[in-house]
Amino acid sequence: MNKVYKTATDAIHDIPNGATIMLGGFGLNGIPENSIQALVDKGITNLTCISNNAGVDDFGLGLLLKTRQVKKMISSYVGENAEFERQLLSGELEVDLVPQGTLATRIEMRAMGIPAFFTPAGYGTEIAIGKEERAFDGKNYLMEHWLRADFAIVKAWKGDTMGNLVFRKSTRNFSTSMAKAGDITIVEVEELVEPGEIDPDQVDVAGVYVHRIFQGANYEKRIEKRTVRLV
Repeated sequence: MNKVYKTATDAIHDIPNGATIMLGGFGLNGIPENSIQALVDKGITNLTCISNNAGVDDFGLGLLLKTRQVKKMISSYVGENAEFERQLLSGELEVDLVPQGTLATRIEMRAMGIPAFFTPAGYGTEIAIGKEERAFDGKNYLMEHWLRADFAIVKAWKGDTMGNLVFRKSTRNFSTSMAKAGDITIVEVEELVEPGEIDPDQVDVAGVYVHRIFQGANYEKRIEKRTVRLV
């Protein structure tokens, strides 16, 4: 089975309007930049995007929000995107805010094939509305369901043509779980190599989870910086 695609445009060619997509990254770290731009260029609409955060106004998922291609965001943190805030407050964007640990676990449960689990996070808050509650050993828990996606799109540092992936440091973030959780997993890598060129002990995600892979280009690799203002 040939998993290698020439470009991001080729790799995302069959993502339809209304698809649910998981997108790796944490803040501005480890974002699948090439794939997001390809989605923008294709003009796909009514997307449900599952991601830790919503990018910033001119980078990452912020590009899809700017062009109004996102119908719903399932995220943990959305505080750095003014356009996201505007669409949320105006009722243009549906938003499901999920505690970060719960979000990570819901993705991982899909990867593991476990449809539901119990967590104490959110009990007694608005997050609990409409969810099953149970007590275990005197402590209250909420039942949460796995998150499924038609496509998972992530970026890795290196991959081989069989789909085996290596991530660098914090770029693992949500990406290693998402790569295992999508119905179809699309991966862009900085370096694409032949089978055998990656030490098996260094593989973070096995190729069995990956359906499509391509070598990306022109990465900005933005980083977040703390700024201090004197008042």
